[in-house]
Amino acid sequence: MILSGNEIKQQLGGNILIDPFDESRLNPNSYNLSLHDELLVYEEVVLDMRKSNRVERIRVPADGLVLAPNQLYLGRTVERTETHNLVPMIEGRSSIGRLGLFVHVTAGFGDVGFCGYWTLEMFAVQPVKIYPGVPICQIFFHQITGDITEYASDKYQHNRDIQPSMLFRELNGDDADQQLHLEFGAERLRQDLFGQRLVQRAAR
Repeated sequence: MILSGNEIKQQLGGNILIDPFDESRLNPNSYNLSLHDELLVYEEVVLDMRKSNRVERIRVPADGLVLAPNQLYLGRTVERTETHNLVPMIEGRSSIGRLGLFVHVTAGFGDVGFCGYWTLEMFAVQPVKIYPGVPICQIFFHQITGDITEYASDKYQHNRDIQPSMLFRELNGDDADQQLHLEFGAERLRQDLFGQRLVQRAAR
């Protein structure tokens, strides 16, 4: 069973927390979450599951940023959510999908008890321009039966930033180069240079 929009509103402050909440973004059976103004991209040519791969932070300016094909971008939602006694899931909006933009590669399925921001695994079929604050995806909630053990992983629970993969922790890998404590607005990373790289990739 999926919660209706009215039921989502009824359960706010109890089983569901969405912060900030804007009632105009409430749908018949979901709620639209918006895109933050920063992204991460991996700097490694080959990503290693057993290592903490290096990342580069880029800002999405108010006048937009063009995403290039064949490049994974990690973003996050503006909203922080908490879900108890329900299973949260995120999915792309049809208007976003019709532009050829995937907002998650495989990880749209959340866990009961998850608290934090949603990291988005964004991938564009063709060059597409994005903007900060745009309603980028939707969250919906499933009822769950049986005894509940809430999500309590130390990898992603209560995150405060975009989270690259931490699979290396499960594989007892090397985290010597990890960049997990990143603060928004701490650095504007070579935006012009990155924009030139996007244009070059899109022209190939």
